[in-house]
Amino acid sequence: MANKKITELSNLASPAGADVLPIVDDVAGTATTKKVTVTNLMTLAPQGDLVASNNLSDVANAGTSRTNLGLGDAATKTVGTADTNVIAVASGTVDLGGNRLEGFDASINEQTGTSYTLVAGDNGKVIKFTSGQAITVTLPSGVTGAGFNCTVIQYGAGQITFTTSGTTLYNRQSHTKTAAQYAVCGVISCVADVYVLAGDTAS
Repeated sequence: MANKKITELSNLASPAGADVLPIVDDVAGTATTKKVTVTNLMTLAPQGDLVASNNLSDVANAGTSRTNLGLGDAATKTVGTADTNVIAVASGTVDLGGNRLEGFDASINEQTGTSYTLVAGDNGKVIKFTSGQAITVTLPSGVTGAGFNCTVIQYGAGQITFTTSGTTLYNRQSHTKTAAQYAVCGVISCVADVYVLAGDTAS
């Protein structure tokens, strides 16, 4: 095979560990060409800046490196509930340390039909019913646990009736329906499979 320039050689897309590469040794002294395997090169090469195990400790300015990498300043924050702290989640609870929770919107689950069964994903949502016909909302068992809560709005003319399925429904006035169009009700579960209905209700 005729000699070729390195730039004229074909590309090797997936080199194996035993593949051999030419390398110039001792460039500053007596330069000689030697060989090295891909495995040995990869083992010895990652030294210096941005070695993962060094966690940016090997760069001149870790703060500048975080900015250049788009990491923000979360890595420098203390976990806690004070201003500028990073909030931790423990046992499924987010402790805000008495701070206000502002600037958030509830997700809207809009329903146009005349029947609907609550699902776990409705937790914390506003369920908006727009039908002009009577609507049945089923409160299921084994789906929502203690702490589940959602807001239900009778946005259309169709009155909403809440029914149970292997569950229990409580209301101070023994109501099971929304009062009228634009009535807003809260559905809360303090015990698994037990719901409390509150708000603008009717019998």
